Amino acid sequence: MSVKTLRNFIGGRFEDGIRTFDKLNPANGELVAHVHEASRDQVNAAVAAARQALPAWAALPVNQRTDYLYALADGIERRFDDFLAAEIGDTGKPVGWAGQIDIPRGAANFRAFAEIARTLDMESFMTDTPDGRQALNYAYRKPLGVVGVISPWNLPLLLFTWKVAPALAFGNTVVAKPSEVTPSTATLLAEVAAEVGLPAGVFNVVHGFGPNSAGEFITTHPDIDGITFTGESATGSTIMKAVAPGVKPVSFELGGKNAALVFEDADFDAAVAGVARSVFANCGQVCLCTERVYVQRPIYDRFVAALKLEAEKLVLGRPMDTATTMGPLVSHEHREKVLSYLRLAVEEGATVVTGGGVPTFGDERDQGAYIQPTIWTGLPETARCIKEEVFGPVCHIAPFDTEEEAIRLANDTHYGLAAAVWTTNLTRGHRVAQAMQVGLAWVNCWFLRDLRTPFGGSGLSGIGREGGRHSLHFYTEPTNVCVKL
Repeated sequence: MSVKTLRNFIGGRFEDGIRTFDKLNPANGELVAHVHEASRDQVNAAVAAARQALPAWAALPVNQRTDYLYALADGIERRFDDFLAAEIGDTGKPVGWAGQIDIPRGAANFRAFAEIARTLDMESFMTDTPDGRQALNYAYRKPLGVVGVISPWNLPLLLFTWKVAPALAFGNTVVAKPSEVTPSTATLLAEVAAEVGLPAGVFNVVHGFGPNSAGEFITTHPDIDGITFTGESATGSTIMKAVAPGVKPVSFELGGKNAALVFEDADFDAAVAGVARSVFANCGQVCLCTERVYVQRPIYDRFVAALKLEAEKLVLGRPMDTATTMGPLVSHEHREKVLSYLRLAVEEGATVVTGGGVPTFGDERDQGAYIQPTIWTGLPETARCIKEEVFGPVCHIAPFDTEEEAIRLANDTHYGLAAAVWTTNLTRGHRVAQAMQVGLAWVNCWFLRDLRTPFGGSGLSGIGREGGRHSLHFYTEPTNVCVKL
C-alpha cells in the first residue's frame, strides 16, 4: 500500500499543516500516511470559513441543500474501494465488516438525513386570547450555527458521517476533527465534497490531537456554536469544562459497560451467536459491545462452554482475507490499555476461560496490535474489570437466579448506553428491556439499527439523543412565532 499524505481541508482548499505525524497500520505496523496537523491559526481559519459560509448555506432551499447530501452519498459509493482501503488501513478491521457496515452506513447516513430534512413538519397551536380572538403559535427551527464535530476511531466513517450529515442537512456548517488514529476516510470525504462542488467553507476538516491541538482549539473557540463528540467519557467531561464559559450546547455519545441478559428460556443457539457477536465484533471496539454477560443459572455452565467455543472459532487474520473474522485492535497503545485490564482481571481473581494474551503468528501480523478474544468468570461485581470500560474483545460471564436480580445486576453501573435481552417470552422481553437504564435496549438481537430512532445514552454514556427527528434537538434552535389573528 502506498503511503498517503493527508492534508487539512479549509474553506474548500487542501492545506499543509504545521507539522506531520505518522499513521501506522495496526495489522502489520507499516506506515499508512503522513498526516498534517493543523495549527491554531488554521483552525481559526476553518471556523472563519464556516462562519462566512453559514448564511448562504442556511438560506439554501432544503431540496437544494439536501441534493448535496445525496451527491456526497453517491460520491462515497463511487469511490467505495478507496474508502474501503482507507478504513482498513487505519483500523485493521476485516474487509467483511468494513465493506458491509462502515462504508455503506457512511453513505446511508447522508441519504437518511436528507430524507428527514425534506419531510420535516412544524409544531403549531391555535390559542384562545382574552379578547375572544385567537393567536397562531408555530415553531420555526433555525440551524444551530457552526458545529464542531469530533469523532472517534472505532467506526471512523460511520460515526463521522453520523454527525456531519444531520449538521449539514439542517443548515449548519461544520469544522470537523477525526481521530488522529483514523484520519483517512475523513480526508477522502473532503475530496468528495470538493468533487461534488459543496460550497467552500460549509465542510472543513482539520487534523490533530486533543490538548493543545485541533481538538482543544475547536472546543475552546468562541465562534463555535456547539460541539458534538463521540469518545471516552473522560474526554467528554473535559469538553464540557471547555464549553461551560460560553454555555454552549453539547451532544455526547460516550462509553459503555453494556450488559446482556440471557434467560433460561432463550433460543440457546441464537443467544450464544448473538452474544458472541456483541462481545467480539470489531474486536470489541464498539461502544455498544457487551462486556458483562448475565446468564440464568440453569443454563450457565452450558452457555460458558458454548461461548468459549465461539471465541476460539474466531479467525485472527489479515484484514483483506475474507476468512478473517477478527482483526487487530486499533493501535499498540490501545492494546496496552486492554492488556492492562487482562492482567488486572487475574489480580482481581478472575478465572480465564479462554484468551488473556497476545497471539503469535510467525509472520508480519506479529508487528500488529492483535489480541486474543477473552472470557472471564468468577469476578465479584465490585471488581474494576466489571465497573470500568475495557473496549476490547473481552467479557465477564456471571450467573443470576431471578429476573429481578438480573435487572439489578445490569443496572448496577454508572454507564447507561445499551443492553440486550435474550428470551423467548416476549412479555418478559418487553418488561426487562423497559427496565434497563440505557438509551438502547435490544430483545433477541444486537446492533440492529433504524436511523430514525433515538441514539444515545445516560450517565457516563452521554448527553442527548441523535437519529431521525431527535437530531433536531441539538442541530437546530427552535423559535416560537406567535401571531395575533
